Amino acid sequence: MFSRFLNPQLWGNREFRALVAANSVERFAASALTVMLAFHVYDARKQALDIALLGFIQVIPALTLALHGGEIADRHSRRRIVLITVASLALVCAGLFFGSMIATDIWLIGLLLIGALLSASLRAYQTPAEVGLEAQVLPVNLVLQGVPVLSTTARISDMLGPVVMGFLWAATGPVVTYATLAVLLAAACAIYGLGIGEKPVPEHSAGGPGPIARIYEGIQYVVRNQVLIGSMALDLFAVFFGGAAALLPIFATDILQVGPSGFGMLRAAIAAGALTAAILSIRFMPRAGAGLALHLIIAGFGLCMIAFGFSTNFYISMIALFLAGICDGLSMVIRHAILRLASPENMRGRIAAVRMVFVSSSNELGAVQMGLSASLLGPTRAVIVGGMLTIGVVAAVAWRAPMLRRLDLGTYGIHPQAVPAK
Repeated sequence: MFSRFLNPQLWGNREFRALVAANSVERFAASALTVMLAFHVYDARKQALDIALLGFIQVIPALTLALHGGEIADRHSRRRIVLITVASLALVCAGLFFGSMIATDIWLIGLLLIGALLSASLRAYQTPAEVGLEAQVLPVNLVLQGVPVLSTTARISDMLGPVVMGFLWAATGPVVTYATLAVLLAAACAIYGLGIGEKPVPEHSAGGPGPIARIYEGIQYVVRNQVLIGSMALDLFAVFFGGAAALLPIFATDILQVGPSGFGMLRAAIAAGALTAAILSIRFMPRAGAGLALHLIIAGFGLCMIAFGFSTNFYISMIALFLAGICDGLSMVIRHAILRLASPENMRGRIAAVRMVFVSSSNELGAVQMGLSASLLGPTRAVIVGGMLTIGVVAAVAWRAPMLRRLDLGTYGIHPQAVPAK
């Protein structure tokens, strides 16, 4: 496994090494910032409504600016966009650093909400450009080796960021924490700038269609491509119907009766499963049967949710969530590879933006759906029904998108199979 992780073809590429390092540092800081903002907003006034307002503010840019961010990424230097957005995110953390020293509670809430809006808006432009830059650094013949490495390091960074910064916050407070995040993001920006050279701007026709028409072109491409729309639909509805994470506080408190510590362990079980999957994918990345594997993995996720819903035993629930995390992690790696191989160079930003909208919608709307279902059916029935609906979605996608079901990642993007289905 580790010999494949240390593939000399990958690590001999200086720009790939820089991409992994910069992406890891940036993800570490960005994930920590998201969690620390939520903690700080609640800690300031101890009002749950502030948390709800924060979540609403953070999802707006992903649903409104991401498509424009994708269009910009397909017309300008993706490296430059990444440098500007990461540097700007460092400045946001610097602003939070100074604001935390001088702001009173009422002004502090406003400052934190503005910081959250700015950081989410920057991510709406950074993410599509970052996806496009990755494709310009990682050759297509090394995608199936490089994607698991990038996914694994990203998962580790996403998990460690909030934990390490949480300890730092507990020891030193918000001022030092925000200052540290600003330094880390500045370091990530420096690694991007020094380690990755300027790349060609994607080809586009001078005097061609305007921004709205180009955004529509990207959406239309995704909708007409069975592999892209099918994989995004599986992701969207698996989270929408099977997102039991939103109900974990109820299960930990009322059903399993394990309290806050048990709640933390249930959350950790999902993360541990996802990390395990990312590591395993380095050695066992599916190729010829990737499409069928993706369907089976999402169906397995639904079965895990059903098992979790039925369980009244803490340890069985932990196992079910750990296996669900493995399914989620494996599907993420396959979908990452699909996004790379199915996207034409001049449309990568727009396609990544469409996917970003799918992901944001599924996370936020899924939590709303699970909350409503739990209030109507009870939490146990809500999770069981959600798992069953997830399996139903897998069957529907397998029927409606046969190209995805038959997908071979070893040849996709190389042969004419990559042409969108009409």
